[in-house]
Amino acid sequence: MRTDFQQRFNSMLFVTSLLVMVGTTARAIAKDIDFAKDIYPILKQQCLECHGPDEQESAFRVDTRLALLEGGDYGEPGVVPGKPEKSFMLEAIRGDDPDFVMPPEGDPLSKDQIALLTRWVKEGAVWPGQMNVKVKQEKSDHWSFQKIVRHKPPQVKDNTVPVRNEIDAFLQQRLSQAGISPSAEADALTLIRRASIVLTGLPPTADEATAFISAYTKDADKAYQQLVDRLMASPHFGERWAQHWLDVIRWAETNGSESNMYRKNAWIYRDYVIRAFNEDKSYDQFILEQLAGDTVGMGEATGFLVAGPHVPAATVGQQPEAQRQAKADRMDEIMQTIGASMMGVTIGCARCHNHKFDPISINDYYSMTAVFQDVEFGGRFPEFKEDHPRRIRSKELWKELVKQRNIMRNNGSWKEDWIAWEEVHFKPVETKSVRILFQTNSVRIDELEIFGTKDRSKNLIHNSEKVQVDSPLELQNPRGDVSAINDGEYGTQVWASKGIPKENKKPWVQFTFDQPQQINRMRISTNREDYFETEYLLGLNPRNFSDYRVEVQDKSGKWVVIAGTYAIKKVNEDNPKRAAALEEIQALILKLDEEGPRPSFVANFIRPAKIHVLRRGSPENLGDEVFPAAISELAGDLHLAENAKGTQRRTAFAQWLSASENPLTSRVLVNRLWHHIFGQGIVSTASDFGEAGALPTHPELLDWLAAEFMEPKTEGAKPWSMKHLIRQMVMSHAFRQQSTPRSDCLAVDANATLLWRFPPKRVEAEVIRDSILLASGSLDTTIGGKSYRIHNIKKRYSQWEVIDNHGPDTWRRLIYQERMRRVDDRLFTAFDFPDCGQIRAKRPVSTTPLQALNLMNSDFVVEQSELIAKRAASETDGSDAASLKRCFQLTLNRDPTSNELKACLEVAKQQGLNIVCRAILNSNEFAFLP
Repeated sequence: MRTDFQQRFNSMLFVTSLLVMVGTTARAIAKDIDFAKDIYPILKQQCLECHGPDEQESAFRVDTRLALLEGGDYGEPGVVPGKPEKSFMLEAIRGDDPDFVMPPEGDPLSKDQIALLTRWVKEGAVWPGQMNVKVKQEKSDHWSFQKIVRHKPPQVKDNTVPVRNEIDAFLQQRLSQAGISPSAEADALTLIRRASIVLTGLPPTADEATAFISAYTKDADKAYQQLVDRLMASPHFGERWAQHWLDVIRWAETNGSESNMYRKNAWIYRDYVIRAFNEDKSYDQFILEQLAGDTVGMGEATGFLVAGPHVPAATVGQQPEAQRQAKADRMDEIMQTIGASMMGVTIGCARCHNHKFDPISINDYYSMTAVFQDVEFGGRFPEFKEDHPRRIRSKELWKELVKQRNIMRNNGSWKEDWIAWEEVHFKPVETKSVRILFQTNSVRIDELEIFGTKDRSKNLIHNSEKVQVDSPLELQNPRGDVSAINDGEYGTQVWASKGIPKENKKPWVQFTFDQPQQINRMRISTNREDYFETEYLLGLNPRNFSDYRVEVQDKSGKWVVIAGTYAIKKVNEDNPKRAAALEEIQALILKLDEEGPRPSFVANFIRPAKIHVLRRGSPENLGDEVFPAAISELAGDLHLAENAKGTQRRTAFAQWLSASENPLTSRVLVNRLWHHIFGQGIVSTASDFGEAGALPTHPELLDWLAAEFMEPKTEGAKPWSMKHLIRQMVMSHAFRQQSTPRSDCLAVDANATLLWRFPPKRVEAEVIRDSILLASGSLDTTIGGKSYRIHNIKKRYSQWEVIDNHGPDTWRRLIYQERMRRVDDRLFTAFDFPDCGQIRAKRPVSTTPLQALNLMNSDFVVEQSELIAKRAASETDGSDAASLKRCFQLTLNRDPTSNELKACLEVAKQQGLNIVCRAILNSNEFAFLP
C-alpha cells in the first residue's frame, strides 16, 4: 500500500524530479535547502526502489524521517541530525567501505548530491511535517520475554489417576481438554530401571532390582520415595546430569581447529560440573562461578567460558587482520555458549546485524562481548578457596614433598622435574651475581627464574626488578634476544644462543643484582607455554639445556659452582637414601599435577580492550564504541563504569542473568531439566526461546516451574535448587506412568507431547556402554580425575588416532573418556555421541546398521560379553540354565521367560553363553528406556 506521503510527492515531483536533481543541486548547496525540491528527489531516484514502502533491503527505509532515524538491521541510525559523521546512510553513499557502496547498481551519487545530503543532515535533517516524530523503543510481545507469572495449579476432577503434585494437575487439565487421559502406573521393574537411568545414567544392579520389587509390593509409595532419595544422593547423579550440561556448551578437550590441539587439564571443569550437581549447588551460584569463578575461589568453573572450539594463535599466524578476526571469532564462541545454555536465545545471529526475529540488536551483541573482553582461550593456575578439595589435597601432598626435600637438603643440591620446567635447589647463598654456563652448543630458553628464602614466590631476576642481564652477543641467535629470558612470558619470546665449537665457546647468561641477594632455587624452561596449554604432543617441551652448571660470585669476586647437573646425578647415584627421596619427590609432583592446583585450560585473563560495533561482523569496519551491558530488552544496563575490570563485568552479568526480573534464565533451565526427564522439553527447541523457536506445549506449567525454581513454596526446598525441580518431576504420576501405547490417545497425540504416557526412547551412547560394563562387573566407578586416553600422542598438525577404545584402562564411565573434537571413537559415536562441534541441547536419535554391528561384533562388546558369561557362571552353580538366568538378571534385571530360556539354551550349547549375551545387548529392551 502506498503511503499518503509518497502519493503526495509522486504527484508533485514526478515530472520535475530529474530537472531538480540536475539543475538545482549545485544552487541548493549554496542556498537554504528545500527538502521537497533538493533532498527528496535524490532519495526517490536513488534509494526508494530498494528502501521504500514496498521493499526494504536490510530492513532499512528512507521514505520517512522516523525510518531514517531508526536505521535498519545493521544497528546504526541512517541519519543522526547534526552529526553527518555518525550517519550510516552517508557512509554508504560515500563508499567509505568499498565492499558496501550504495546504490549497489547503477550510477553512484555525484559529489554535489553527496555534499547536499551531508549538509542537510548537518543542519538537522529537516523533513517538513515529520519533525515531531521520535524514535521509540518498542518492547517485544514474544512470550519468553514477558514476566514470569506463578499460575495457580488447576483443580482436577477425575480421580481415576492420582495427582501426586502440581505438575500432574497442569498436565491432566491439558489432557482433559484434549479428550484423553493419563495412563496407569508402571510396574516396579519398569520404575526402578527408568528412575535409575534417568537419574544416574546406570541401570540398577540385579540385587537392587530384586530388593526394590520386594519393597514395592509391601508399600509402593514408600519404596519409590526411598528409591528416588537414594538415586539422587548417589555420586553417579552428578555424572549423569553433568553430561547433559557438557553437551549444550560443546565442552571438549581439544580445540577442534586444523591442529586440534589437546587442552591441558581441561577435565577439571568437567569434574567441577559433576561436583556441582552432586552438591545441588544453587543455579544462580552455578552461573556466577562459571562466569566469574576466579573471584570466588572456584577458578576451574571458568572452563565454561572456553568450552567451545577455537583456532590457536600458532594457526592464526602473524597478520594483524587475521588476529583481529580470530579474536572476534573467539568472542562469538563465548556468546554462543552463554546464549544457548543460560539464555536460550541465538545471540550469534546479531553478530552482523540486528537479530531478524528476536529483540537483540547488534549493539546488544557487542555490548555483551565487552563483558567478556578479558577472557582468552588458554590456561592458568585456577583460583581455589581454602576449603576447595584440590586446595586441601595440595596441602597434604606439599607436606610430604617438604619432608622429602629436607632429606635432600642435607646433601647439597638437587634437580626436580616439574614437567614444564626444571627446578634446581641448592643451599642458600648470598651473592650479587649468578651465572649459568651451558655445556651444550645450542640453547633455547623461554624463561629463567631465580628465587630466594624471604619471599619464595618472588622471581628475583624478573625484568621488573633492578637486575642486569648479560650474554655474549657473538653467541646470541638473531631470532632470540636475551631480554626474553626474564620477561615473565612463557613460550611467546625466547632467548636462543649458539656456541662456537672450534673456539670452545659455549652459551652462558649472567644476572647481576643492584645489591646482594640470598638465593636457593632456580627454574628453567624451554617452552612453558606449551605445558600450560596442551599435552600428548610429540616434541612437547623439548629441553636442550640438559647439562649446565650454576655459579655465583663470592665477596672476593671469585666464581663458585653451587649446582651442576652432572654433580647432582653423581651424588644421587652414590647415595641410595637421597635417590629414594628424589624418586618420591617426582611421584608427588605427578600427583600434584593431577590432584592439586595445576595449569589448566579454563581460560586466562587479560586487560579488557575498547570495544566497537563491528559493522557486518568485520573487525576491519569499526562502528561506535560500546560498553559492557546485557540485552537492552531485558533491562540490560549493568551499571558499570566504562573502565570496569573484567571481573566486575562478568560478575555483574552473572547477577543480571539470575535476577528474578530476567524471565529467560529460569524458564530455560527448568525446560532443560524437563527435556532430560521426559525426552522433550515443554519448549521443544531447548536452546531457542525466540520467535524462531517452538511455542511451549504447557505455558502455565512452564511458568509455575520457573517460579517454583526461583522461589519454592515446597517446605524445605532451597531457591534455585536443581535437585528440587528434578525430584518434583520424577515424583509426579506423569513420570511414573506406563509407556504402553493406547490407540485412542495415539489418534489425538501420536508423539505423547501431552504426556498421556511416559515416552519411551533409546538411551544415550554412554548409558549403553556404562550398562554393559556394569553388567560384566568391570565398571570402575571412581568419581572424577584425569580422562582415560584412547588416542595416540600426535605431531602438532597431525590427526588423532584411536589406539585402544576397549582395554581395561578404559573401563570407567564414558564421561571420563577424552573428549576429542573431530574424532570418531569407532564405537559409540555411531550412537549419536556428540563430537562437540555443535551445541547439542537435544541429541539426535538415529538408527543405522553400524549400531547393530558395533553391539554385536566390536572388540568391546565381544570382550564384555565373555566377561558377563564368566561372571554369571561364577555366581551360580555353573549349569547352563542357572548361568543363563543370571545373564538376564545382570543385563535386564529379570529372569528369562520359558520361551527365551529354551531358545537361549540351544544357542548357548551350540555357540557359547557369550553369544547369548551379545544378543541380549542388541535387544531393544536393553537399549531403550521403558
